[in-house]
Amino acid sequence: MSNRRKFLHSSLLGSLGLLLTKKAGAAMSSPVFDNETVTGHPVVISTWDTGLEANKGAWEVLGKNGSALDAVEAGVRVTESSINCCVGLGANPDRDGFVTLDASIMDHQFNCGSVAFLERIKHPISVARRVMEKTPHVMLVGSGAQEFAVAEGFPLEPQVLSDDAKKSYAEWLKKSEYKPVINIENTPGHTAPAEHGPSAPSRLPNGDWNHDTIGMVAMDAMGNLSGSCTTSGMGFKMRGRLGDSPIIGAGLYVDNEVGAVTATGQGEDVIRICGSHSVVEYMRQGMSPEQACRMAVEKINRIKGAKAKEIQVAFIAINKKGETGAFALQKGFSYAIKTNTVEKMVEVKSLI
Repeated sequence: MSNRRKFLHSSLLGSLGLLLTKKAGAAMSSPVFDNETVTGHPVVISTWDTGLEANKGAWEVLGKNGSALDAVEAGVRVTESSINCCVGLGANPDRDGFVTLDASIMDHQFNCGSVAFLERIKHPISVARRVMEKTPHVMLVGSGAQEFAVAEGFPLEPQVLSDDAKKSYAEWLKKSEYKPVINIENTPGHTAPAEHGPSAPSRLPNGDWNHDTIGMVAMDAMGNLSGSCTTSGMGFKMRGRLGDSPIIGAGLYVDNEVGAVTATGQGEDVIRICGSHSVVEYMRQGMSPEQACRMAVEKINRIKGAKAKEIQVAFIAINKKGETGAFALQKGFSYAIKTNTVEKMVEVKSLI
């Protein structure tokens, strides 16, 4: 009996040791994200060159130790107020000649709100925040979103096109091609580069990609993350079309334990892979922001195959350590960054 007890005891110890060894090996082969927070060093990043001015708006909040949520709202409101860009009421219309706007916002506690197919409201990002804070819903669309905005005190703006949008729309109406041509909202008289074909993403005369979205993610002095995204959608889109920007998990996602991500480019393809959420999950596995963004872009590239050269998709990200990064499918994408010591544009690596 004594020998039997010794045998069982030694067998139990041996099994326990084997189990611990296997767990240790699994832990080594499956990296776990280290969510150590860097506090006291706020940072904000946003898409495209319009992000420089937007970041300044965000820094009015972050520089005074304000919250990341307040910062990302204030920042993209700067872009929404401009009539000289492709975001906001000054943007290109849909195919029926109406400007429709989408926006989403998300804080560090998984609270989120969005609006879509919103007309005649200057600041859709602020309406999205009201949806988040004052309703039991995440998204309001169309006339319901507009009615809610008016009830919350947002004035209805005149339903007129900006001068630039009128010119672009008149140019587009010459052919009125009802097909998903990517980034067709060229400057008047400008066409896509011949070497990329008729459906290639268009470039502005300065070589930058033309675009219609600004996405922003930020970390505040407390180490909390938030993000925002606002857009007029694809220029000359079919009436009622929605892209990724107002969809939480596609155009924007924030997990305060891991990081914050936003997307720009061909929204349909970002939606297909739940793009921003995917990037957050890649970071959770231990990847850097740039590596995580690249993984999502590579997945889209595999899905699109030969048609990948016809679109542009890019992601920007901040992780819990305050590290930033981005990656794009095509050349020409850059993002703006601002910290206590840095304010600049960052050229982004691409697959193509």
